[in-house]
Amino acid sequence: MKRLMAAGYARIFQICRCFRQKERGSKHLPEMTLLEWYTAGDNYLNMMKQCEELIRFVAGRAGCENFLVYQGNRIDLASPWPRMSVRDAFEKYSSVSMETALIQDRFDPIMAFDIEPNLGYGKPVFLYDYPASVAALAKLKPENFSLAERFELYISGMELCNAFSELTDPVEQRKRFASEQKKRRQSGLQPYPLPEKFLEALQYMPEASGNALGVDRLVMIFADTTRIDDVVAFTPEEL
Repeated sequence: MKRLMAAGYARIFQICRCFRQKERGSKHLPEMTLLEWYTAGDNYLNMMKQCEELIRFVAGRAGCENFLVYQGNRIDLASPWPRMSVRDAFEKYSSVSMETALIQDRFDPIMAFDIEPNLGYGKPVFLYDYPASVAALAKLKPENFSLAERFELYISGMELCNAFSELTDPVEQRKRFASEQKKRRQSGLQPYPLPEKFLEALQYMPEASGNALGVDRLVMIFADTTRIDDVVAFTPEEL
């Protein structure tokens, strides 16, 4: 899709099937449905507004108006939705700082078990400004290169989307891909080949924001279920 943007398509979207190996749980399937969209000339702050408006529109069509009830919790959907930085989330919900978690290689576990389960109760919340090291495709904040213009949306402890201001510098993007390859080799994993056609097209891509929203999880919210199995036609075990 970014290659399409580089070719001049300023507002694009797709609803597609995505696949990830070895992901299975009450909220995870190896095959999932994503809504992905990009808007030229926007940044991640604009994308937060787009995302909020989209879900409020869906809620209205589903008869929820300005609130919904998920697992007994009333979620206020009225605008505006609150925003919390990742650093502030670590200060509030973790026993260590964001920087310490990164140094100790504990960022992901702390996010998954200590922070995410507490987010988005009462109102949806945008968690934003992730460390640059965990945002390989996002643009860095001009005033602080240690942070990236990335956000995720949470409702009742469930992550619904991953979005950011797009990195459009092909030289910087190549460096980040090379760094990821090195990490995978050091971890004993097979490195991914560099996407040369994408890197070549990136030099023509305009400033833009992009978002990938989990359709299955959004349906879980409106269906008031904690099991992703309840909102798909067939689970992997049934195929």
